[in-house]
Amino acid sequence: MANRHLSRSIAMQSLYEWDFKGMDMDKLDEIVKQNIEEFGPGIEETDFVKQIVNGVIKNLPKLNKIIEKSAPEWPIDQITVVDRNVLRIGLYELLLGNRKEVPPKVAINEAIELAKTFGGESSGKFINGVLGTVYREIGEPGKDE
Repeated sequence: MANRHLSRSIAMQSLYEWDFKGMDMDKLDEIVKQNIEEFGPGIEETDFVKQIVNGVIKNLPKLNKIIEKSAPEWPIDQITVVDRNVLRIGLYELLLGNRKEVPPKVAINEAIELAKTFGGESSGKFINGVLGTVYREIGEPGKDE
C-alpha cells in the first residue's frame, strides 16, 4: 500500500474513532498517535496523516455545510460515521488541499477507495456522487493556474 494511501486510511480511522467517541478534542492527538502506531508501523512520514486530520478538524463546520448542501436528502447525522469522515477527507483534499500534491481527481478516487474499503456496500457510489457533484459545481480547481 502506498504511503499516501496508508496515511489517508489512518487519518480516516482516526477521524472515525474521534467522531464515534463524541468528538473530544482533548483525545484527538492520542487517537492519531495510537492509530499511526497500530496501523502504520514503519511508516516513514506521518506529517500527511496529521495534515489531513488537522485540516479536516480546522474546517469541520465548512466541510459539514458542503456535505449538507451536496447531499440534501442526507442530514449529516444520518450519514454513517465512515461515509461522513471519508467525505470530509475527500472534500478537504478536493477544495482546501494542495492541488499540486493531490490533483482533484486523485482526491476523489482516493476517497472512493477509502469508502469501498471501510464503508458499506453503497458507500463508494455515495461518496462518488457527492464529490462528483461538488467537483462539477466548482469546475476544475486550479485548471487555469
